[in-house]
This record gives sequence, C-alpha cells and structure tokens, in this order.
Amino acid sequence: MARLVSINVGAAQHIDGYKPLTGIIKTPVQSAEIGKLGIAGDAICDRKHHGGPDQAVYIYFADDYRFWATELGMRIEPGLFGDNLTIDGVEGRLVAVGDRFAIGPVLLEVTSHRTPCMTFAARMGDRGFVKRFHRAGRPGAYCRVLEPGKVERVTTVTYQPYEGDRVTVAELMALDGQRQLDPDFMRKALNVPIHYKMRDDYQNKLASLF
Repeated sequence: MARLVSINVGAAQHIDGYKPLTGIIKTPVQSAEIGKLGIAGDAICDRKHHGGPDQAVYIYFADDYRFWATELGMRIEPGLFGDNLTIDGVEGRLVAVGDRFAIGPVLLEVTSHRTPCMTFAARMGDRGFVKRFHRAGRPGAYCRVLEPGKVERVTTVTYQPYEGDRVTVAELMALDGQRQLDPDFMRKALNVPIHYKMRDDYQNKLASLF
C-alpha cells in the first residue's frame, strides 16, 4: 500500500556559494493546500524552468531515496532533492506519464521527469551530481493537479497506473541531451498526457521530418 510520508515546502533562499535564489531547500510540514499551480507557500524562483500547470508538484519516491542513501553512504531525509511530496510503496523508476496519485481529495497526474540542474548540484554540494543523478535513472515525477485540496502527512495514497501506452519517467530522463529521437517513440509519447512543452517539442521534431 502506498502512503504519503512527507510534505515538503521551501522558502526562497540562497545556498552557500551559489548566487541565485532557490526554493529547493524544503522543510517538512504536517499538511498543505495544493492548488492548480502547486503547494501554497512553496517558492518557485526560476519560473522559466520550474513551476507552471504541468510542473505544479514534484514527487520523489522513498525507494529511490533508499537507493541514494546506500549510494551516498548517508542518512537522507525526505525533501532533500526538492520534492514537494515523498511517497512510499511505489517503484519510482516504473512510474509513467499519465499515472495518477489520489491523496485525500487531491488528484495528481504525472506529466514528465525531473531534469537535474546546477541548483540541484549546489544543493548537494557536488558539481558532478547532475551527471550522477542522470546516470542513476531515478528522476522522480512532475505532476499536474487535476483536483486540488488539502493533503495531510501519513495519508494513504491510491496509485492509478495509466492504462494506455507506458512512457516511464526513467525512459524520458535517458533522452535528456539527445538531439535525435526515435520518431516512433515521439509518436508514442504524443499518445499520453505528457508535459505541454515536451508535446510541442515532439510535434515540431516530427513535423521537421517531412
């Protein structure tokens, strides 16, 4: 059975040695209101690359955190990677676009993977962590909010796998940085409720083939 083990909210602040303001440093809270554009009170400082209706909530999975605890040889608390919600009982790498998470009155739908950036590397204190995170293939999932509401920590989560084509977050992450994408994969991805920016990108790439 899946459950919500942590709700994490971040204020805009600086990381030592890193100039831009960021909301990646999260603090656990007992409950939070989730609206169409995310969690109330959670700072989104770089709106060009973060936030918006198709990146309203970022989920990371407890099984992936357990992997990183072993990989890094350290205790890891939920929210370390900037996740808004930490969910246990779901295998993160197998989560796909269109999968849904019902948490109390809230309904979330997966849209895409997380692409690591230098803010993430600064948060981890490791300039090489972007490549390390990418190689691990455990990106977590960005979600749109289909039904807003209030969530409470330690709530049962109903995981609803998408019934159509499976385009996993791990598959999407593996394509980061690749200019030439398989046309059949892009057509497959356009059949699922993928992030609107990726949809536009894939449509444009396919149109350029003709």
